[in-house]
Amino acid sequence: MIKIPIINRSANPLPRYATDHSAGMDLHAHLEAPVTLGSLERQLIPTGLHIELPVGYEAQIRPRSGLAVKHGLSLLNTPGTIDADYRGEIKVLVVNLSPEPFTLQPGERIAQMVIARHETVSWEPVDALSDTARGAGGFGHTGK
Repeated sequence: MIKIPIINRSANPLPRYATDHSAGMDLHAHLEAPVTLGSLERQLIPTGLHIELPVGYEAQIRPRSGLAVKHGLSLLNTPGTIDADYRGEIKVLVVNLSPEPFTLQPGERIAQMVIARHETVSWEPVDALSDTARGAGGFGHTGK
């Protein structure tokens, strides 16, 4: 387990795991008043959270499945990435994909955050890549 410094400028609880084996922690809307999103409308929703990730880690911001299936809410630019050198407020780009308006309430759980390791690479230019059974087969190459 790693410890990550966090500033919470909201009245909402810190992100936490809902179960022992959860990968993501819920993020809450830091709103002074409800915000209604019309059909196909998007809005950047603040969380009041600022974090200091260690180098080699990112925070991935992902949709909540319950909001997606029940209300058609999702996130654009998903998964969003919070880099280790970012110190600003975490904000969530919410979109309403349903035909009906949806109102976000202050403190409502709006997204999940997953903390993940990542690698830094250096490119090695070559003239050819090794062969594989798949080769260059892309979208739909394995059939239905």
